[in-house]
Amino acid sequence: MEEGDRVNRWLFKSEPDTWSWDQQVAKGAEGEEWHGVRNYQARNNMRAMKVGDLGFFYHSNIGKEIVGIVEVCRESQPDSTTDDPRWDCVMIRAVRPLLRPVTLEDCKVAPGLEAMVLVNSSRLSVQPVSPREWEIVCRMGGVDP
Repeated sequence: MEEGDRVNRWLFKSEPDTWSWDQQVAKGAEGEEWHGVRNYQARNNMRAMKVGDLGFFYHSNIGKEIVGIVEVCRESQPDSTTDDPRWDCVMIRAVRPLLRPVTLEDCKVAPGLEAMVLVNSSRLSVQPVSPREWEIVCRMGGVDP
């Protein structure tokens, strides 16, 4: 694999009563714009994403659990929900559910996830996930990394 072909991994947080995994799945291959993010660090994370990057879909507030895997299907463009040029967003589509949701509490006690952004900076809505963290969480969720 060429250096530029490396897939990065991310975590996208959504309150399930606002946008749930089931709603994401219902969008099909077209995907959905990950709009409404108003945090510079989260926006910068989206600006770094490439088509084909993978991410965990995390239900925040209600459930506090990773429930599925998504793929970036469009790179960062202006957020359609605002005229403010500072805010961008990517488009993501559902790839597959986890067989077993992985809770925040599971992550907090799992060996190897001590440095995970989800565990240490739980308020950041779009965050990077290391290759090792990806592998651990996938195995916890019952899917191949």
